[in-house]
Amino acid sequence: MKDHTNTEISNSPYGLTPQLEKNDKRAKWFIWIVSIIVFGAVALLSKVKLYVDLGFNPHLFAKVNAVINSAVTILLLFGLIAVKNKNYALHKRIMLTAIVLSVLFLVSYICHHLFSGETKYGDLNHDGILSADEKTLAGKLRILYYFILATHIPLAGIILPFILFTSYRSLTGEYQKHKKLARITWPIWLYVAVTGVVVYLLIHPYY
Repeated sequence: MKDHTNTEISNSPYGLTPQLEKNDKRAKWFIWIVSIIVFGAVALLSKVKLYVDLGFNPHLFAKVNAVINSAVTILLLFGLIAVKNKNYALHKRIMLTAIVLSVLFLVSYICHHLFSGETKYGDLNHDGILSADEKTLAGKLRILYYFILATHIPLAGIILPFILFTSYRSLTGEYQKHKKLARITWPIWLYVAVTGVVVYLLIHPYY
């Protein structure tokens, strides 16, 4: 039986060489296991606070997160420009860099929650309780903050398997499938990155 996938890859107009052997069953298991572990770790560890003297303000991790999200946003935009200009090799390098930065973001995000705990928007005296006066001072920006957060968190939770599946299709040389997935993954990933920065800018006065 003729392997149409290999024929498609070998005749690919993209000028890229597949770097992974196609094995959908193994890839699906790997991607879902990794996604579930990461989601579980973030969900569980975000509820835990470690009282450890790091020698610096643990909210520094939040600033690092914002910087990483800003960098990922720029990379996603340049990645789109590169692929539109049919510079597929550059596109690949840019997107792999964005993935590496996103891994660093996950580590920094977990560290921030572990060492700083939860911050409530508008909590000026940092007592963990939002008084009526603090709500008044926070104003309508508080509503905006929680609206953005309500969209950011679930999309951030589901984006990882999308990124991994999209990357897998590229690395196995299945570029048409990669393209179809990327049309879903890219805008969600961009939204998560941009709103991550916005969330930081809104909440950082209350750190």
